[in-house]
Amino acid sequence: MKGQALRGYLFISPWLVGFALFVAVPFIASIYLSFTQYDIISPPVWVGAVNYKRLFSEDPLFWKSLAVTIKYALIAVPLGTVVGVVIALLLNLEIRGIRFYRTAFYLPSIVPTVATCAIFSWMLNPQIGLMNGLLRVAGIEGPAWLSREPWAFYSLILMSLWSVGGSMIIYLAGLKNIPISLYEAAIVDGANAWHRTVHITLPMLTPVIFFNLVMGTINAFQYFAQAYIMTQGGPEDSTTFYALYLFQRAWRYLDMGYASAMAWILFLIIMFITMLLFKTHKKWVHYDS
Repeated sequence: MKGQALRGYLFISPWLVGFALFVAVPFIASIYLSFTQYDIISPPVWVGAVNYKRLFSEDPLFWKSLAVTIKYALIAVPLGTVVGVVIALLLNLEIRGIRFYRTAFYLPSIVPTVATCAIFSWMLNPQIGLMNGLLRVAGIEGPAWLSREPWAFYSLILMSLWSVGGSMIIYLAGLKNIPISLYEAAIVDGANAWHRTVHITLPMLTPVIFFNLVMGTINAFQYFAQAYIMTQGGPEDSTTFYALYLFQRAWRYLDMGYASAMAWILFLIIMFITMLLFKTHKKWVHYDS
């Protein structure tokens, strides 16, 4: 048994080494760096809790970026959940060509982020974009989607629905796991399609909904690439998400100590919200057991 365990550890040793060097060590080092003034070029200088004090009392952009991120999470995560569940319910129907539709709705979620941003930058271009072109046909002059408030923020929320296929495929797997016998019993009792959906499908799907809700919330608080590529935080910081501001402090201003403090505050916020979700899940998540 010891020999088998040793061989197992040898097989996973490349991953263990990579995890230690690129995840565990930086994770621990960031705790120390959050209490220092560090610009990469010169050695870190211990300053105590100064970075945290500056964040909470001297940096209005910290609070604005946090508010923008929370607002995004409160809108995009529930919206993505509802849209994902609705699409999964439709794709769960046994109709002709359903495999094609499932593939078509899933494919956008695996398109690289940079390519997705390029597509939406063209679609939302105020002069030559598809969105404003369609609005002109209807006699409506469209806005400058990515360069005016509040359109830039809501454009990113609209864009988040592009990748809903990733969660949709998980919902679809959850739907396939619901026992057919429950529906058969409900039909015998005279339940219509709406009653079966509300009283069987959705309750049995709540473990999958809960999983996607937790993962979606975590991802929302780390939202970065789309805002960085498409708006750079503008206009007027309306799309300066927390992770984007953290990146700017770290790599634009080389204020690594300050950025490390921001990273730890983000970690604590995500952990707190995740714990709240787990505290509430027993009241609405239904398991087979």
